[in-house]
Amino acid sequence: MNTDPNRVELRRPDGSPVRVLVVDDEASLAELMSMALRMEGWELRTAPDGATAVRLAREFRPDAVVLDIMLPDFSGLEALRRMRAENPHLPVLLLTAKDAVEDRIAGLTAGGDDYVTKPFSLEEVTLRLRALLRRARVVAASEGSLLVVGDLTLDEDSREVHRGGEPVSLTATEFELLRYLMRNARRVLSKAQILDRVWSYDFGGQANIVELYVSYLRKKIDADREPMIHTMRGAGYVLKPPR
Repeated sequence: MNTDPNRVELRRPDGSPVRVLVVDDEASLAELMSMALRMEGWELRTAPDGATAVRLAREFRPDAVVLDIMLPDFSGLEALRRMRAENPHLPVLLLTAKDAVEDRIAGLTAGGDDYVTKPFSLEEVTLRLRALLRRARVVAASEGSLLVVGDLTLDEDSREVHRGGEPVSLTATEFELLRYLMRNARRVLSKAQILDRVWSYDFGGQANIVELYVSYLRKKIDADREPMIHTMRGAGYVLKPPR
Protein backbone atom coordinates (compact mmCIF):
# COMPACT_ATOMS: atom_id res chain seq x y z
CA MET A 1 0.00 0.00 0.00
CA ASN A 2 1.25 3.50 -0.79
CA THR A 3 2.42 5.04 2.49
CA ASP A 4 3.52 8.41 1.10
CA PRO A 5 0.89 11.04 2.02
CA ASN A 6 2.14 13.30 -0.74
CA ARG A 7 1.57 10.77 -3.53
CA VAL A 8 -1.83 10.65 -5.23
CA GLU A 9 -2.89 7.01 -5.34
CA LEU A 10 -3.94 5.80 -8.76
CA ARG A 11 -6.76 3.27 -9.00
CA ARG A 12 -8.95 1.83 -11.73
CA PRO A 13 -12.20 3.71 -12.43
CA ASP A 14 -14.10 1.02 -10.50
CA GLY A 15 -11.90 1.64 -7.46
CA SER A 16 -9.94 -1.62 -7.72
CA PRO A 17 -6.11 -1.66 -7.67
CA VAL A 18 -4.13 -0.98 -10.84
CA ARG A 19 -2.70 -4.20 -12.33
CA VAL A 20 0.86 -4.29 -13.64
CA LEU A 21 2.76 -7.13 -15.31
CA VAL A 22 6.57 -7.05 -14.92
CA VAL A 23 8.48 -9.09 -17.53
CA ASP A 24 12.20 -9.61 -16.85
CA ASP A 25 14.35 -12.74 -16.68
CA GLU A 26 16.48 -11.21 -13.89
CA ALA A 27 14.51 -12.50 -10.91
CA SER A 28 16.07 -10.12 -8.37
CA LEU A 29 15.36 -7.07 -10.52
CA ALA A 30 11.80 -8.20 -11.21
CA GLU A 31 11.21 -8.63 -7.49
CA LEU A 32 12.65 -5.18 -6.69
CA MET A 33 10.37 -3.58 -9.28
CA SER A 34 7.40 -5.51 -7.94
CA MET A 35 8.12 -4.37 -4.38
CA ALA A 36 8.35 -0.75 -5.49
CA LEU A 37 5.11 -0.93 -7.47
CA ARG A 38 3.23 -2.74 -4.69
CA MET A 39 4.01 0.28 -2.51
CA GLU A 40 1.83 2.23 -4.93
CA GLY A 41 -1.05 -0.02 -3.91
CA TRP A 42 -0.94 -1.89 -7.22
CA GLU A 43 -1.46 -5.59 -7.94
CA LEU A 44 1.56 -7.29 -9.53
CA ARG A 45 2.44 -10.35 -11.56
CA THR A 46 5.88 -11.25 -12.92
CA ALA A 47 6.99 -13.26 -15.94
CA PRO A 48 10.54 -14.53 -16.65
CA ASP A 49 10.08 -15.00 -20.40
CA GLY A 50 8.00 -13.98 -23.39
CA ALA A 51 5.69 -17.01 -23.48
CA THR A 52 4.71 -16.56 -19.82
CA ALA A 53 4.24 -12.84 -20.40
CA VAL A 54 1.83 -13.38 -23.28
CA ARG A 55 -0.15 -15.94 -21.25
CA LEU A 56 -0.34 -13.71 -18.16
CA ALA A 57 -1.33 -10.71 -20.28
CA ARG A 58 -4.32 -12.76 -21.42
CA GLU A 59 -5.20 -14.17 -17.99
CA PHE A 60 -4.27 -11.30 -15.63
CA ARG A 61 -5.48 -8.49 -17.91
CA PRO A 62 -2.90 -5.93 -16.71
CA ASP A 63 -3.45 -2.18 -17.04
CA ALA A 64 0.23 -1.74 -17.97
CA VAL A 65 3.30 -3.86 -18.70
CA VAL A 66 6.97 -3.32 -17.84
CA LEU A 67 8.75 -5.32 -20.53
CA ASP A 68 12.44 -6.16 -20.90
CA ILE A 69 13.47 -6.27 -24.56
CA MET A 70 16.02 -9.07 -23.94
CA LEU A 71 14.20 -12.29 -22.99
CA PRO A 72 15.46 -15.91 -23.04
CA ASP A 73 12.90 -17.44 -25.41
CA PHE A 74 11.96 -14.70 -27.87
CA SER A 75 12.45 -10.95 -27.93
CA GLY A 76 10.42 -8.53 -25.86
CA LEU A 77 9.36 -6.86 -29.09
CA GLU A 78 7.80 -10.13 -30.24
CA ALA A 79 6.08 -10.47 -26.87
CA LEU A 80 4.83 -6.91 -27.31
CA ARG A 81 3.46 -7.74 -30.76
CA ARG A 82 1.57 -10.76 -29.44
CA MET A 83 0.15 -8.91 -26.42
CA ARG A 84 -0.93 -5.99 -28.57
CA ALA A 85 -2.67 -8.36 -30.99
CA GLU A 86 -5.11 -9.15 -28.17
CA ASN A 87 -5.08 -5.76 -26.41
CA PRO A 88 -4.16 -2.99 -28.91
CA HIS A 89 -4.19 -0.20 -26.32
CA LEU A 90 -2.17 -1.89 -23.56
CA PRO A 91 0.39 0.64 -22.20
CA VAL A 92 3.91 -0.81 -22.32
CA LEU A 93 7.11 0.52 -20.73
CA LEU A 94 10.18 -1.06 -22.34
CA LEU A 95 13.37 -1.89 -20.44
CA THR A 96 16.62 -2.18 -22.35
CA ALA A 97 20.29 -2.52 -21.54
CA LYS A 98 21.06 -1.08 -24.95
CA ASP A 99 21.67 2.65 -25.16
CA ALA A 100 21.87 2.92 -28.96
CA VAL A 101 19.41 5.29 -30.55
CA GLU A 102 18.36 2.71 -33.14
CA ASP A 103 17.33 0.25 -30.38
CA ARG A 104 15.18 2.86 -28.66
CA ILE A 105 13.59 3.83 -31.97
CA ALA A 106 12.94 0.15 -32.79
CA GLY A 107 11.18 -0.32 -29.47
CA LEU A 108 8.97 2.72 -29.85
CA THR A 109 8.27 1.92 -33.51
CA ALA A 110 7.18 -1.59 -32.48
CA GLY A 111 4.54 -0.05 -30.27
CA GLY A 112 6.21 0.63 -26.92
CA ASP A 113 4.81 3.73 -25.25
CA ASP A 114 7.98 4.68 -23.38
CA TYR A 115 11.34 3.19 -22.39
CA VAL A 116 14.00 3.32 -19.70
CA THR A 117 17.59 2.21 -20.18
CA LYS A 118 19.34 -0.02 -17.64
CA PRO A 119 20.61 0.78 -15.11
CA PHE A 120 17.63 2.83 -13.94
CA SER A 121 16.12 3.94 -10.65
CA LEU A 122 12.95 2.18 -9.54
CA GLU A 123 11.50 5.58 -8.80
CA GLU A 124 11.84 6.47 -12.48
CA VAL A 125 10.03 3.29 -13.51
CA THR A 126 7.19 4.16 -11.13
CA LEU A 127 6.95 7.72 -12.46
CA ARG A 128 6.93 6.57 -16.09
CA LEU A 129 4.21 4.02 -15.34
CA ARG A 130 2.06 6.58 -13.54
CA ALA A 131 2.36 8.87 -16.55
CA LEU A 132 1.48 6.05 -18.98
CA LEU A 133 -1.56 5.02 -16.95
CA ARG A 134 -2.84 8.57 -16.87
CA ARG A 135 -2.24 9.14 -20.57
CA ALA A 136 -4.02 5.90 -21.41
CA ARG A 137 -6.86 6.93 -19.07
CA VAL A 138 -6.99 3.49 -17.49
CA VAL A 139 -7.05 5.03 -14.01
CA ALA A 140 -9.60 7.21 -12.31
CA ALA A 141 -8.97 10.90 -12.78
CA SER A 142 -7.27 12.32 -9.71
CA GLU A 143 -8.27 15.59 -8.21
CA GLY A 144 -5.76 18.35 -7.72
CA SER A 145 -3.36 17.20 -10.43
CA LEU A 146 -2.22 20.81 -10.96
CA LEU A 147 0.16 22.12 -8.32
CA VAL A 148 0.51 25.91 -8.14
CA VAL A 149 2.97 27.92 -6.05
CA GLY A 150 3.20 31.59 -7.02
CA ASP A 151 3.81 31.76 -10.77
CA LEU A 152 5.12 28.17 -10.83
CA THR A 153 2.78 25.40 -12.02
CA LEU A 154 3.27 21.64 -12.30
CA ASP A 155 0.72 19.36 -13.97
CA GLU A 156 1.03 15.83 -12.63
CA ASP A 157 -1.03 14.39 -15.50
CA SER A 158 0.73 15.99 -18.48
CA ARG A 159 4.05 16.37 -16.57
CA GLU A 160 4.29 19.94 -17.83
CA VAL A 161 5.98 22.64 -15.75
CA HIS A 162 5.71 26.40 -16.29
CA ARG A 163 7.24 29.39 -14.52
CA GLY A 164 5.66 32.74 -15.33
CA GLY A 165 3.85 31.08 -18.24
CA GLU A 166 7.12 29.85 -19.77
CA PRO A 167 7.62 26.07 -20.17
CA VAL A 168 10.38 24.44 -18.13
CA SER A 169 11.92 21.18 -19.34
CA LEU A 170 12.86 18.79 -16.52
CA THR A 171 14.33 15.30 -16.28
CA ALA A 172 12.31 12.62 -14.45
CA THR A 173 14.32 13.11 -11.25
CA GLU A 174 14.13 16.91 -11.41
CA PHE A 175 10.36 16.64 -11.93
CA GLU A 176 9.93 14.41 -8.88
CA LEU A 177 12.13 16.67 -6.76
CA LEU A 178 10.15 19.74 -7.78
CA ARG A 179 6.84 17.96 -7.17
CA TYR A 180 7.96 17.04 -3.64
CA LEU A 181 9.04 20.60 -2.94
CA MET A 182 5.78 22.03 -4.32
CA ARG A 183 3.61 19.59 -2.39
CA ASN A 184 5.41 20.80 0.72
CA ALA A 185 5.58 24.51 -0.20
CA ARG A 186 6.73 26.77 2.65
CA ARG A 187 7.85 23.72 4.63
CA VAL A 188 11.55 23.20 5.29
CA LEU A 189 12.62 19.75 4.05
CA SER A 190 15.87 18.20 5.23
CA LYS A 191 18.32 16.54 2.86
CA ALA A 192 17.50 13.21 4.51
CA GLN A 193 13.77 13.67 3.85
CA ILE A 194 14.38 14.59 0.22
CA LEU A 195 16.85 11.73 -0.29
CA ASP A 196 14.39 9.24 1.18
CA ARG A 197 11.47 10.52 -0.90
CA VAL A 198 13.10 11.10 -4.29
CA TRP A 199 15.91 8.53 -4.24
CA SER A 200 14.34 5.93 -1.96
CA TYR A 201 15.23 3.04 -4.30
CA ASP A 202 18.61 4.27 -5.56
CA PHE A 203 20.72 2.30 -3.14
CA GLY A 204 23.87 4.00 -1.88
CA GLY A 205 22.55 7.50 -2.50
CA GLN A 206 24.37 10.28 -0.67
CA ALA A 207 23.15 13.64 0.58
CA ASN A 208 25.38 15.49 -1.88
CA ILE A 209 23.18 14.25 -4.73
CA VAL A 210 20.38 16.35 -3.21
CA GLU A 211 22.60 19.45 -3.38
CA LEU A 212 23.48 18.62 -6.98
CA TYR A 213 19.87 18.23 -8.13
CA VAL A 214 18.69 21.29 -6.21
CA SER A 215 21.34 23.25 -8.12
CA TYR A 216 20.08 21.78 -11.42
CA LEU A 217 16.52 22.71 -10.49
CA ARG A 218 17.48 26.25 -9.49
CA LYS A 219 19.11 26.83 -12.88
CA LYS A 220 15.85 25.93 -14.59
CA ILE A 221 13.27 27.33 -12.15
CA ASP A 222 14.98 30.39 -10.71
CA ALA A 223 17.23 31.48 -13.59
CA ASP A 224 16.83 35.24 -14.21
CA ARG A 225 13.83 35.29 -11.87
CA GLU A 226 13.17 35.97 -8.22
CA PRO A 227 14.29 32.80 -6.39
CA MET A 228 11.72 30.33 -5.10
CA ILE A 229 14.05 27.57 -3.86
CA HIS A 230 15.87 28.63 -0.69
CA THR A 231 18.59 27.00 1.39
CA MET A 232 17.97 27.02 5.12
CA ARG A 233 21.47 26.61 6.50
CA GLY A 234 21.74 23.52 8.68
CA ALA A 235 18.09 22.61 8.09
CA GLY A 236 17.47 21.90 4.42
CA TYR A 237 15.51 23.49 1.59
CA VAL A 238 12.19 25.26 1.20
CA LEU A 239 10.21 26.31 -1.86
CA LYS A 240 7.99 29.35 -1.47
CA PRO A 241 6.41 31.92 -3.78
CA PRO A 242 8.29 35.13 -4.57
CA ARG A 243 7.44 38.11 -2.37
